[in-house]
Amino acid sequence: MTDHPRRPAATPDDILWGEQTRLALGNFRISPLTLPPAFIHALGLIKAAAAQANGRLGELPGDMAEAIAMAADEVTAGDHDGQFGVDVFQTGSGTSTHMNANEVIATLASRRLGRDVHSNDHVNRGQSSNDVIPSAIHVSAARGLQGLKDALAALADTLEGLAERHAEVVKTGRTHLMDAAPLTLGQEISGWAAQVRNDHARLAGVEPRLLELALGGTAVGTGLNAHPELARQATAELARRTGLGFRPAANAFAAISCQDTAVELSGQLRVSAATLLKMAGDLRWMNSGPVAGLGEIRLVALQAGSSIMPGKVNPVIPEAVSMVCAQVMGCDGAIAASTWDNRFQLATMLPLVAYNLNLEVELLTNATRALDEGALRSLEVNGDTLRRNIQRNAMLVTALNPHVGYERAGAIARRALSEDRTVLEVAREETDIPEEELKRLLDPAGMV
Repeated sequence: MTDHPRRPAATPDDILWGEQTRLALGNFRISPLTLPPAFIHALGLIKAAAAQANGRLGELPGDMAEAIAMAADEVTAGDHDGQFGVDVFQTGSGTSTHMNANEVIATLASRRLGRDVHSNDHVNRGQSSNDVIPSAIHVSAARGLQGLKDALAALADTLEGLAERHAEVVKTGRTHLMDAAPLTLGQEISGWAAQVRNDHARLAGVEPRLLELALGGTAVGTGLNAHPELARQATAELARRTGLGFRPAANAFAAISCQDTAVELSGQLRVSAATLLKMAGDLRWMNSGPVAGLGEIRLVALQAGSSIMPGKVNPVIPEAVSMVCAQVMGCDGAIAASTWDNRFQLATMLPLVAYNLNLEVELLTNATRALDEGALRSLEVNGDTLRRNIQRNAMLVTALNPHVGYERAGAIARRALSEDRTVLEVAREETDIPEEELKRLLDPAGMV
C-alpha cells in the first residue's frame, strides 16, 4: 500500500497516541484524507464536557476529571492537530479516530496529573464511539454553520444594497438565454438576494435538530455504562462552552442508528450551492466580452487571465465559486449514499459523513465570502450597453399584445429583427396606434 504525505510525521518523542492509533495508521492507508480539524476540535470539546460531567457526578476523581478536561481543551484549541492522522476511510463507526483522541488526551492528562490516566477507563468513561462520533458530527457542523450563516447574511446585505442602487436601471430580461421582457437590474439582483435570504432561513431551520446529540446513548442507545445524568450534564457543559443550545437527543436510538439530520443539512447546503452557482453563472454571462459578449457589467480585474493572450482578464472568483458548488454537490451525493449502510443500531459510514459535511460548510463559507468581497462589492454597471440593448429588444412588442393581438405583435417583432430596426419604428408603420400612445406602451421603464 502507498504511504501518503499527509500522514503526520512525528518522532517517537513527539507521539502522544498509543497502540490503537498505531494499528489504525497501519491498517488504513487508503487515501491522503484525514478527518478535518473542525471535527477533531469538536471531539476535544465533547471529551472535555464529558470529563467535567463525570467529575461532578463522582464517576471520576475531581483532579483527574480536570486534567482530562484541560488536555481535551488543548485538542480543541488545535494544539495537537498533527497527532490525528487516521485515514477517513477506516472503520465505519469512526472508532479509530475516537481511540486516537482518547489516547492523545490520556497521554496529555497523565503528564499533567503525574499519574496514569487510561484512555478507555477514564477519558472514555460513560462513552462509546457510537454516541461520541455522531455527536462530534453535529457539534462540528453546528459550530461551522454559524460562520456560513454570517457569510450568507453579509452577502444578502451586499446584494440588497446593489439592488437598491440600481433600482432604476432598466435592462433586457432573458429566458432560455434569449431576449425577453425588460426588468430593472435592481429587480434581477433582488432575486439573488431573496435566494440567499431563503438559504439562510433553511439552514437556520435545521439547527434545532443539529443541536440534539447522541451523547449518553453509548453503544446502542440504552446508555449502558453511562451515569443516567451524563447526557444532560455533558450537553449542558457543551452549551456553556459554545454558546449553542446543545441538548440530549429526544431518542438516542435514532440519533445513533441513522444520520438523518446530517443528510438534511447536507441537502440544504446543496441548495445554497445551487444559489451560488446560479449567481456565479449569471455574473459570468453579464461580464462576458468585453467586445463580443454581453458586457452588461464589469467585474474587478484581479489577475492575468491568460499565459499567452496579453491583457485578457477572466472572472476568476465566479469560476472558483462554481467549482466549489460542484464539489459541494458531490459531497452531498456521498452523504446521501452513506444512508445505504444504516443497519440496525448503528450508522457505519460516519467518517465519510463527518469529512464531507465539514468540507461542505467550510467551502461554502469561504466561497460566499469570496463572491461577496471579491466580485459583488466592486461590481460596475455598463449603463450605455444596457440602454442600447433595451431599445433594440424586439420583446418590447409584448406590451402591444392587448392592443393588436399576439399574432400581429409577433409579426412586428419578426420584422423589427429582420430589418434591424426598433419595435417602435415598425409599429408606427404596422398599426394605427397614435405616436404618443406607442411611445408610452413601448417605454421599457413603464413595463417594469
